[in-house]
Amino acid sequence: MSETTASVTSRTVIAESATARGRRARIALRGLQILLALFYAVASALPKLIAHPSAADMFDELGWGSAGMYTIGALELAGAIALLIPVLQSVAAMALSALMVGAFVVSITAFGGENAATPLILIVPLALIAWARRSSNGDLLRLVRRRA
Repeated sequence: MSETTASVTSRTVIAESATARGRRARIALRGLQILLALFYAVASALPKLIAHPSAADMFDELGWGSAGMYTIGALELAGAIALLIPVLQSVAAMALSALMVGAFVVSITAFGGENAATPLILIVPLALIAWARRSSNGDLLRLVRRRA
């Protein structure tokens, strides 16, 4: 009987430590989402939306003009906001990853690979968020089906 009590006690301790580890992982992931949302909103979308000369020159060089610049800026801002909304977080991470694939391709083809590593680096944490928060996709699907 003492063996049973010891094994139950050890299981409880293991479960508590796993829960604490899981809680720390959730907090770290949420922090990463906030950090990425701030990056996309402030460092990436804002210069495009205020037509900062550095962004405007780049889009003019591409031949996309101000319409392309404002469109990409709006998509980045929408993705940044959606990263902070629990039901949209996984979809937002996937959409921003797709945007980064496009940024990588443009960087390679139009700018000779200048700053091509940045979108690739950003895809890694976005893929982690998309995978870790994948259960929110089911919640979103249920909400969409309920509205239809």
